[in-house]
Amino acid sequence: MEDIEDLLVGSGGGGDPPGFRLPLMAVGLKPKQQKKTKNLNLQTLEPPSTPSPQIPGTQTIYMKTFGCSHNQSDSEYMAGQLSAFGYALSDSPDDADLWLINTCTVKSPSQSAMDTLILKCKSAKKPLVVAGCVPQGSRDIKELEGVSIVGVQQIDRVVEVVEETLKGHEVRLLTRKTLPALDLPKVRKNKFIEILPINVGCLGACTYCKTKHARGHLGSYTVGGLVERVKAVIADGVREIWLSSEDTGAYGRDIGVNLPTLLNAIVAELPPDRSTMLRIGMTNPPFILEHLKEIAAVLSHPCVYSFLHVPVQSGSDPVLTAMNREYTVSEFRTVVDTLYELVPGMQIATDIICGFPGETDENFAETIGLIKDYKFPQVHISQFYPRPGTPAARMKKVPSAVVKKRSRELTSVFESFTPYQGMEGRIERIWITEIATDGVHLVGHTKGYIQVLVIAPETMLGTSTDVKITSVGRWSVFGEMIETPSDMKEKTISHERKPIPDKSLPCSDKSIPNKCLPCSDMDESCACSREPEPCACAVQSCREKNVVDESTTKMEDRNRKNLIGWLLRKRRVLHGQERTETGDALESKEKQNTAKGSIIKSSTIDGALLIAMLISFLTILGLLVLVGFRIQFSK
Repeated sequence: MEDIEDLLVGSGGGGDPPGFRLPLMAVGLKPKQQKKTKNLNLQTLEPPSTPSPQIPGTQTIYMKTFGCSHNQSDSEYMAGQLSAFGYALSDSPDDADLWLINTCTVKSPSQSAMDTLILKCKSAKKPLVVAGCVPQGSRDIKELEGVSIVGVQQIDRVVEVVEETLKGHEVRLLTRKTLPALDLPKVRKNKFIEILPINVGCLGACTYCKTKHARGHLGSYTVGGLVERVKAVIADGVREIWLSSEDTGAYGRDIGVNLPTLLNAIVAELPPDRSTMLRIGMTNPPFILEHLKEIAAVLSHPCVYSFLHVPVQSGSDPVLTAMNREYTVSEFRTVVDTLYELVPGMQIATDIICGFPGETDENFAETIGLIKDYKFPQVHISQFYPRPGTPAARMKKVPSAVVKKRSRELTSVFESFTPYQGMEGRIERIWITEIATDGVHLVGHTKGYIQVLVIAPETMLGTSTDVKITSVGRWSVFGEMIETPSDMKEKTISHERKPIPDKSLPCSDKSIPNKCLPCSDMDESCACSREPEPCACAVQSCREKNVVDESTTKMEDRNRKNLIGWLLRKRRVLHGQERTETGDALESKEKQNTAKGSIIKSSTIDGALLIAMLISFLTILGLLVLVGFRIQFSK
């Protein structure tokens, strides 16, 4: 089928507000029963045989997102527009009237998962809309036949597509026009985290990259527009702003500005009390080499996390040339060495592709050597996946058995590092924004974006505080709140929290390693990242581990005004009844050293709970006796 594009007459710059529900004639569509035709126009369309009796905006939508943080932001924007028009969002596909799948085309597993979900949706006879990079970059694949699709730059028209799909029409909106507005309605997955896309597409031409086919050439938002968005989300209570794009370092080169200009403008708007922190997204080496000192100065700012994701992909120059990465290993080392030298406590994550076509044992040995030299605390390891339509897909492949062997070897090298050794006893300021999936810990991050798990009331979400690092494992860092529970209650009893004065200590040890990022950061690349799946720095999906579901947060709001939840979680941890966030138990030696103290603390808490239960029982008994006396007296 030929692409059915927008047919809005006179839409030269459009005066309609974002998300405006346009009439039927404004949307290119066709009934699903109609045969595929070329040069379809609206005059030849027939109405669906059985019009939907439901009123638009009253249905329930199930949304599923694959891929990077940019995709996550797109989904949040689409969810916001659908909610604004009355649609309910559900995590249950069975209860939904329509499914909306936002797809990723970086690697085969992600697209295979999409294919499975599409088949499941068709089997359930549910209306389906597919968004994201797969339909934009591979619009003619068989799996998308008979399915409504919306392109990556048409997310501001998702309401129209959903409405027409519910009526039985197949809609395709793929034309690239202007960038979607930044001030569209948005429903954040985590209300404390704003994922801010600063540009789409990239300037690279990596031979293995499929996302370039979807996201296209570089298109940057203006500095003024981004600054206004930053002001708005800070006023809305956001505590972390993640800059996201296919290549952050390339920002502005299409509009005559550069990344340092944008960063300095944004930093100037961050609250001086450090209540909102900025995290810079993935950047490829070529586009930051000329701005290293300026970027280092921003990363050193008190309101900016001292962390950067810089993919290298290979430690061998011949392989980098075959990938068309446009830098050398020496230039990558310059980036890393400079940032480590100029930014106190700097943390760097990188990516490696194992088994790229033409990679020899000697090439791979160079990659192993690079990782050993720096002992990166986060290494996102991928096996090479040929993507249809890319130059690398036509290159001579490395045998799959060799690719798997190299991936296992590199993973083993990475796992031999001890990234958190020496952190015990340190006092760190952390910013708390999430609940761990174990339901016990809250998740905070240090200035270097090291992830710290703490036991604390959920009222601490969206605040920062000092913690003492009590223990470390291979995958997790654990901290203890320095404030007492009563102090925390006083600070957070109001939903509108007051800023916590900054007491953070300077972090000058750049050798202190970092923990695995949320996948949203490791995914931030068409050419350099991956979909959420088990990686070398986590036992489970990083995204599942770190993202807080908004609906769960709302359900638990009733418990946030007291410390009962905190006491129960504390007791469960002291008894060892819950596993840590990553599923790793603490070291046996640490258990032996803390066992006695844990028993004492547990006994104290148990005693307090027992007394409270006894008082409640006596109160109820007294009330029953009083009622009995009144009944007897009335007779």
